[in-house]
Amino acid sequence: MQPVDFTTLTALCAELRADWLPARLEQAFQRDRFTLYLALRTIEHRGWLKISWHPQAAHLCISEPPPRIPDTFTFSQQLRHQLGGLALVSIGSIAPWERAIDLQFARRPGEPALWHLYIEIMGKYSNVILANQANQIVTAAHQVSTQQSSVRPILTGQPYEFPPPLTDPTPTLSESLERWQERLSLVPGPLCKNLLKGYRGLSSALVNSMIRAAQLDPDQSTASLNPVQWQALFQCWQAWLHALEKEVFHPGWTAQGYTVMGWGMTHPASSVQEVVYRYYTAQLDRQEFSQLRHQISQRLNYLLEKLRVKEKGFRDRLQQSDQADTYREQADLLMAHLHQWQPGMKTISLPDFTTGEVVTIPLDPEKNAVQNAQSRYKRHQKLKRSRAAIIPLLAAVETERRYLEQVEASLSELTVYQSAGDLETLQEIREELIQQGYLENPEYRDRTQTPQEDSASEPYRYQTPNGLEVLVGRNNRQNDQLTFRTAGDYDLWFHTQEIPGSHVLLRLRPGESPDSSDLQFTADIAAYHSRARQSEQVPVIYTEPKNVYKPKGAKPGMTVYKHEQVIWGQPQRVKGEAGGERKAGTP
Repeated sequence: MQPVDFTTLTALCAELRADWLPARLEQAFQRDRFTLYLALRTIEHRGWLKISWHPQAAHLCISEPPPRIPDTFTFSQQLRHQLGGLALVSIGSIAPWERAIDLQFARRPGEPALWHLYIEIMGKYSNVILANQANQIVTAAHQVSTQQSSVRPILTGQPYEFPPPLTDPTPTLSESLERWQERLSLVPGPLCKNLLKGYRGLSSALVNSMIRAAQLDPDQSTASLNPVQWQALFQCWQAWLHALEKEVFHPGWTAQGYTVMGWGMTHPASSVQEVVYRYYTAQLDRQEFSQLRHQISQRLNYLLEKLRVKEKGFRDRLQQSDQADTYREQADLLMAHLHQWQPGMKTISLPDFTTGEVVTIPLDPEKNAVQNAQSRYKRHQKLKRSRAAIIPLLAAVETERRYLEQVEASLSELTVYQSAGDLETLQEIREELIQQGYLENPEYRDRTQTPQEDSASEPYRYQTPNGLEVLVGRNNRQNDQLTFRTAGDYDLWFHTQEIPGSHVLLRLRPGESPDSSDLQFTADIAAYHSRARQSEQVPVIYTEPKNVYKPKGAKPGMTVYKHEQVIWGQPQRVKGEAGGERKAGTP
């Protein structure tokens, strides 16, 4: 992940000073352990300043409004108490070439600052610290004890100390080409490493883009450069320093990430704020997606394996109960031939009542014939009772297994993060599993605690050959939404027959009738979004939505249906082409 370097931070601060000073702080909201939002209002506009001290993605930028979920963090409560209603009057660096800035708050512009909000963008040591007018720490996002750092502890009540000063040489515009070249080539080595070691304020991403902008190889040795190449690189170096001095930047996207210098840019962006917000939002979403998917997958695998073992045990016991009549018949034979029993017998062979075939019955030599017969009668009754008890238990296990397999089928389609909708869909699966008691997460906030519904994920959307819309549920929440809320009287409902998969809705207007190509296309889509995706042909049923019901007490996504018709779907027709068939608004 590309970190926010000194150049990016300078560009961000330049835009913030131009557009958001002065601004009144109206609200402070903390979304999670690493993310804070400050609501700012100027004469022209209102927005949210996002501040993140995430170990791998520390940054700040103007962002979209935060999600409306409960804020239970004390850090944001203290900021609201101390800074609420004050004016943000200054944004500046705490020291030259440092990746730490000072947001100053006063009662009104022009008055002395009452509070300092220090934002340190320093990788895993990133932090946000509130200090008063005397520069005494009042609160911090992450307190650092003397045991953790004897050099620079960060504790409430202690004075705020600046980070240890950098020792690398400072880049300057006044430095000549000869002196600059001498410093970089003093010890021959890769160009990128020598640049990073030679001066402060540089990052790997900036150095690599600078070298490539000069049409050089970052791994090229400094000893191999000719005067023309040194001159080209020095011109890029000077362009970088001019950009920092004049605060003129060219933000945009590159093949590897983003740039604020315009080097290697594939397409431009409107602002540095936009680039930083979109890049780190996507990167953090991708990271959360991967972790969350692994967590859910591991839990589902464990639960399904446990249920399958339990189901097998119940089925084995049912097979044993099928032998109940055999024990009764053997007991009847023993009682009818008591005279043939002899003490110490371990087996006895007797003719069957019906077929006349000889039946060998094992005996307990320490019991007489009557006692052996009684034990078989008891065994017969026990197996009959166990069968009556096992049948509902087996049905419950099968229902639970089918439900989890339905969740697993939804999860199997979320293999790679492509958009924010993928993460929202996965979060809804987690919410569902928590509500059903399959997952526990004490730090998780239930989305149902808030009335916000506009952030809910959206189903896949396709278009049939004749232009009809097809909706595909991506999880059980969407499945229930499509089947019982979205579906109209004229629509058709599709689902793979006895196979876990998505609920699929073919939207129809009054008087509209789909032809065979529309039905076949929708059946192919239903087969593709199921556990039978790899099959050549999959049975798919379709019926009117009014014929689909949710049994009382059924889990999310589980339905029963009637008056269905069967059509064979071919998922291989969709495989590899699904992305091209999806309409706007889908992931």
